[in-house]
Amino acid sequence: MPANRRNWLKQIGLGMAAIGVAPLESFAITEHDPIHGIFPQDDTIRLSSNENPYGPSASAIAAMTAALQLSNRYNWNYSSELIKTIAGKHQLPQDCVLISAGSTEILDLQWRYCGSTKGSFVISDITFNGWTNTATANGFRKISVPVTADKKHDLPALLSAIQADSTLLYLCNPNNPTGTIIPHEELVSFIAEASKKLTVVVDEAYLDYTDQPSVASLVTSNKNLIVVKTFSKIYGLAGARIGYALAHPDTIEKMGALQTWNNGDISLASRVAAIASLKDEAFAKRCARLNSEVRATTIQQLQQLKISCIPSNTSFIYFSLEQYPKDYFELLKQNKIQGTGIYEPNGKWTRITVGTGEEMKKFIAAIS
Repeated sequence: MPANRRNWLKQIGLGMAAIGVAPLESFAITEHDPIHGIFPQDDTIRLSSNENPYGPSASAIAAMTAALQLSNRYNWNYSSELIKTIAGKHQLPQDCVLISAGSTEILDLQWRYCGSTKGSFVISDITFNGWTNTATANGFRKISVPVTADKKHDLPALLSAIQADSTLLYLCNPNNPTGTIIPHEELVSFIAEASKKLTVVVDEAYLDYTDQPSVASLVTSNKNLIVVKTFSKIYGLAGARIGYALAHPDTIEKMGALQTWNNGDISLASRVAAIASLKDEAFAKRCARLNSEVRATTIQQLQQLKISCIPSNTSFIYFSLEQYPKDYFELLKQNKIQGTGIYEPNGKWTRITVGTGEEMKKFIAAIS
């Protein structure tokens, strides 16, 4: 190992040790801090973007803090560290990994990769579609397939919707915003069939909140499968902007060619935070456990208010306001709670992020 890398790893280790003995409150911003105007204190409860209310982990904070002193240097000396760690986690070759500035960039790359012929792509309605406006604006035609009555991906209908010019089929699993999940074996069978015709993209942003295995193991034998992952959710690094794709080496090479700086557009601080997060398995497990407990309690309380909820496999809850007699959104506003809007007018379906236990108590109190 080169001396500069050994020194860097030593610095990261020292940074983590320092954080381990210092209270995390030492990082709290006070009115005397010069950056107080940039990050003002705010008592708004953020339940809109499915952020992890418990993260980042202490080890990720330590890694970022230790790496900041190297911010005057480009990160190419260390660019392989995260790829190696990710590949090890998924038991894949390193050339099956592509790093990006959040999974949003991967979703942008996947349509650019598949949409060069200006054909069509198939997607559920309703699902995460933040990337689709740019795709359609650039001539990539969208074919929407309604979800089932119980808010699940309609797999037979998705298969039937594939047309001669279709090159991409997108699946968010578990699905955002409905929270439903395709069972693993059913998904594997679907991928095998659909990938004969086009590229299947499986967005696993919320899979870490479940016990279900990833479909990443399939990418070495299937060039028409792309798995999208993110550090924004269970690892609590939404602001660090880091995600990745897992795919066949040939696919990774072609997608990487669409990046200006292949695997290099992530800051060193974000990179080491991701490495530390992957190694801190206890933190991720704790977040999953707390989310599950608070989610179950919140769903029970919503049902007591006669609010119909969809069973969730994620860090959010999808529910109907159709029978709710009050002005839900006005109550959120009055209580300084950030929610979302109406995703489906028919049934007045909306979504709320699962925050901490205390945050969700305030949420239920606000709408009761």
